Amino acid sequence: MRVIETDLDVAEGAAWLGQREPKFAEALARVGPLPLRRRPDGFAGLMDIILGQQVSTASALALRKRLQAAGLFDQAAVRVADDAALRAVGLSKPKARYARHLAQAELDFDALRAMPDDAVFEQLTALTGVGPWTAQIYLMFCLGRADAFAPGDLALQVAAQALFDLPERPTPTQLDKMAEAWSPWRSVAARALFAYYRLVKAREGLT
Repeated sequence: MRVIETDLDVAEGAAWLGQREPKFAEALARVGPLPLRRRPDGFAGLMDIILGQQVSTASALALRKRLQAAGLFDQAAVRVADDAALRAVGLSKPKARYARHLAQAELDFDALRAMPDDAVFEQLTALTGVGPWTAQIYLMFCLGRADAFAPGDLALQVAAQALFDLPERPTPTQLDKMAEAWSPWRSVAARALFAYYRLVKAREGLT
């Protein structure tokens, strides 16, 4: 179980991908060194990902700041908060429910660090509000797992379509199948595709 801890780990994976797949070599030449993108694990890390579900990065950041300002980013505080308090800082009704369920779940986050990817995925997706995308993002960026991937991510699908000249955006199943060739560095492939997505957005004049 390889864990990405430093920029050198990311660079190692990027070098492997560039040698394995010419399209990644092309992308890496354009995007430059890939970011580490590690974030803290535990309750705050998973809560942060839940906040980012189906909203822009800017919106998720603004929401997190409001929760922190209200003292509602701590597990103990969220556990006893009611819907009114969580909704007052901007959480949607579903996300308020997800936050409370997460705070009350008593998940052993320390134990997750030693578990294989499949076991972590199973534990996380058993929680209310934590689907495959959320679990996979947690594996990639909170636990640093080198071979995790999130084929349901729209940005990854768009980037893969552009980079590999696909006629249509790949489905999660199709992208998951493509990503098998990028193992054992699928998490670095995701970083490369996220970076390439920003180029695609800039080229199309998107924000």
